[in-house]
Amino acid sequence: MSQASVDGALTEARRRALLYLGVAAAAMFVYALLYQYGMRTLEGVDVGYVESLHVVVETFTTTGYGEDAARWSTNGMFLLMMVMQFTGVALIFTTLPLFLVPLVEESLRTAPPTATSLTDHVVICEFTPRGDTLVGELESMGTDYVIVESDREVARELVDDGYAVVHGDPESVGDLTAANADEAVALVADADDETNASIILSAKQVDPNIRVISLIENADLADYHRYAGADRVVSPRRLLGDSLASKAATSISTDLGDAVEIAEDFEVVELLVQQGAEVEGKTIANSGIAAEPGVTIIGAWFRGEFVSPPPPEEVIDEHTILLVTGREPQLDRLKELTLSEARRYRRGTVVVVGNGEVGSTAADALAAAEVPTVVVDLEEGPGVDVVGDITDRQTVQKADVENARSVVLAVDNDTTAVFATLVINQVAPGIEVIARANEAESIPKLYRAGAEYVLALATVSGRLLASNLLDEEVIAPEAQLEIVRTTAPALTGKTLAQADVRARTNCTVVAAERDGELITEVGPDFVVRTGDTLVVVGPDRDVNRFNEIVS
Repeated sequence: MSQASVDGALTEARRRALLYLGVAAAAMFVYALLYQYGMRTLEGVDVGYVESLHVVVETFTTTGYGEDAARWSTNGMFLLMMVMQFTGVALIFTTLPLFLVPLVEESLRTAPPTATSLTDHVVICEFTPRGDTLVGELESMGTDYVIVESDREVARELVDDGYAVVHGDPESVGDLTAANADEAVALVADADDETNASIILSAKQVDPNIRVISLIENADLADYHRYAGADRVVSPRRLLGDSLASKAATSISTDLGDAVEIAEDFEVVELLVQQGAEVEGKTIANSGIAAEPGVTIIGAWFRGEFVSPPPPEEVIDEHTILLVTGREPQLDRLKELTLSEARRYRRGTVVVVGNGEVGSTAADALAAAEVPTVVVDLEEGPGVDVVGDITDRQTVQKADVENARSVVLAVDNDTTAVFATLVINQVAPGIEVIARANEAESIPKLYRAGAEYVLALATVSGRLLASNLLDEEVIAPEAQLEIVRTTAPALTGKTLAQADVRARTNCTVVAAERDGELITEVGPDFVVRTGDTLVVVGPDRDVNRFNEIVS
């Protein structure tokens, strides 16, 4: 809702309140005339108009009649007074709250701020689920932010929830100035594609040098946003499509998939445990993974819940995703432990469900990796192989899901994705389902329905935004983990066991740089020396705490 809509709603409420007051006043004046007439004709008593109006007001407000009640003796006068009493109750005690109470409540509520004094902050225009993820990232890094929100009610709710907000139009130069955009380190345009272009132009008018990152739904419009002045244009849907395709390609290959390189030949990688894999059913401690020299399990997803570091007694199942550091040959051996013999040599296609921005991007990425695909969509179109509803068993059979390698669910409705996962698992038990979720809250549902890997659009885009703004190394967008290289003067001369790093900070030291050499076997007995640079991995907030403790 725009500010104009909000102001219009308030104006309409005031108009109705004034109309009510006018009707109530008119009723009192008319009843005063009737009372004066009734007293003269029915009771034979002349009463002045002001005195008659006084009696009407007493009646309407139920404050009493005084000596006038003794002067009524006719049925007609009693009937008039009863009608007057019912009218007064209806107007004052029944109708009045409907018109005046909302206005009183509105006047008592605190208005959201319209300006900020923050500097070196990030301006976010406007508030979305991915913006919420971004806010969490900024807070974890100690970076100030302010959300410019045009909807007055949304702005007020955000203030009540503890967010830093400026109520204003993000397309307005004046409102961006009030948000101190000229003193900000960056601005994120996160409305619809057309509005974002306008926001970019306004931001560059406020400060030609401000760094602007724009999020777009339609990737074909990226050039227009760059022309408007955006320093970086991000297409979350394409990024999500590439990520889903990467997971599908990796799951059918013995090669490692996407990895974050910490140093030459030393990486962080995700290992998806398949049903029937050697480590399935074993605990972290008994899996043999952590026993590999130089290998560290820094985190794991257990049915959508990320734990870092994972408890040694936690059981690995077919939905577990391990986040591991090590050298490439070691990681290649570990990959073997997570693969299922039944799937290792499985042939067939990857079924991509949904031909929107996410689905078509995933299909193109798989085609580029020479992975055969079948695209399913509700409507005919370029690249669509099967037309039908994936929640319909006949469509699932027509797409030959039962003989496919895996299914990538790229539909834009989380409810449909959950139901489709149930249908697919019933038709083809044990098939790998890699699903897209729009909201982070849907991730656990998809895992419970049988999906093996789930990526949330809001989380991925929010994390990638943070990586662009904060220049942090992102291990996996949904992990909310970061890698830092830092010195640790407070740990000098101590072993990692003595320092108790994991217990105190929830972070893991995965390597150390010493005299130009990378040491990857940093077990509990590793002694930190003067000049060592530690490579630390952990949740954003915990990494900040680690830096505070060891500095």
